[in-house]
Amino acid sequence: MKPVVFAGPSIHGIAPDHLSGLDLRGPAACGDIFDAVRQGNRVIALIDGLYGDCAAVWHKEILHALTSGVSVLGAASMGALRAAECAAFGMTGIGEIFEAYHDGRRFSDADVAVSHAPGELDFRPLTIALVDAEATLEACRPSMEPEAHDALLRAARKLHFTRRTWRAIAAEAGLGSETANFLAANAVSIKKNDATRLLAILGGEPLPPPLPLSWKFQNTMFFQQLAARQTAGETAS
Repeated sequence: MKPVVFAGPSIHGIAPDHLSGLDLRGPAACGDIFDAVRQGNRVIALIDGLYGDCAAVWHKEILHALTSGVSVLGAASMGALRAAECAAFGMTGIGEIFEAYHDGRRFSDADVAVSHAPGELDFRPLTIALVDAEATLEACRPSMEPEAHDALLRAARKLHFTRRTWRAIAAEAGLGSETANFLAANAVSIKKNDATRLLAILGGEPLPPPLPLSWKFQNTMFFQQLAARQTAGETAS
């Protein structure tokens, strides 16, 4: 079976050849990884996930996948968060963002959050993740006055992820559209870079089998309820 990839805004604009040979399913919500395991998939990659108006991917369904012998990888966004949280249990994290969370240099989920369009519009990102805003400002630092750079960085960190655009960042910093256009033209996306790196791994050599687990999966009442809901939903559809 093809590797399953849950992704959306983080891979928007990536060349189609990076997606060939993959079962691309859009951002994951609670239950989606459980369903992928139940369908017999042996490799699952989590990049983007849904949240806010629905339940996010449970750590428990990732543990269920791992204890079922499934290779689970994560990067870039929700995948980096869950990989940092589940690395000790065997989930594989990929990329700079994962490493920052895993090492404790980042800790807020909001650092990778963006607003995005629906699937009909290819999950196009509508706002900028803080990790990408910070990377862009660092790359542009040599071309900017220190005071302007610092003001833009404070503005990016202050704005809620639903409002964080280059135009809003520049306006919050007391700067104009010329600055916003400059930042947009020189934007750096480590989210996209990490996602691309994960996709390249999936498209390369066969992944090694999961390592033997040193822990036992606890089939709790809450997980049983999730499994029952997902099974009932598939039967109803």
